Amino acid sequence: LSFDDGVTLFHEMGHGHHGMLSDCTYEYLASTNVLKDFVELPSQLMEHWLSEPVVLKKHAKHYQTGEVVPDDLIQRFKAAELFNEGFATIEYTSCALLDIALHSLSDYGEDFDLKKFEEDYLKEQGMPQGIIMRHRPAHFLHLFASSSYASGYYVYMWAQVLDNDVFAAFEESGDVFDTETAKRCQACIYSKGNTEPPQTLFFKFRGREPDATFMLKNRGLIPK
Repeated sequence: LSFDDGVTLFHEMGHGHHGMLSDCTYEYLASTNVLKDFVELPSQLMEHWLSEPVVLKKHAKHYQTGEVVPDDLIQRFKAAELFNEGFATIEYTSCALLDIALHSLSDYGEDFDLKKFEEDYLKEQGMPQGIIMRHRPAHFLHLFASSSYASGYYVYMWAQVLDNDVFAAFEESGDVFDTETAKRCQACIYSKGNTEPPQTLFFKFRGREPDATFMLKNRGLIPK
């Protein structure tokens, strides 16, 4: 697996944990049956542990020799983590904004020109030259293959606000594998499903409202 494949594996396992650790009476309120604003928190939170050296030492091995990934390679990998983050942020955010703009229209009309709408909207938003949207409307499956993420593609970025904040709690404990913090995370987030409002569950875990600072720092958008 590539590192990106590993991220996907940890991400989807986070959804799996959300289901397996669910402790709810009613199936309709259990597991991942939560608001889209919250469903990506358990999955994106899991991604943080993949890049921890102790995890890489256990799983990142040479495909032929079985040699464990060397420390200098981990250091170079860490140094390159923020490469192209500005580009990635814009290509994603432009998709999320266009999604909301499209689903805010009350009447498309028979002569609606999606391509022109896209061009005009991105120009209005000041889209930088040389950067395109991650998903063009014609193949934007999150929006048009079903209604699941329609007008809600922004949730991945909002979930980054939440997951970076939650992971910060593990860092603040002095050990990102801290058992007590993990138990609180299970009790407040992974086990509750939709039995309580997401903002209530987050507040129970962190003792305050979400703070976007952790996400902005980890994306290199503001200094650490």
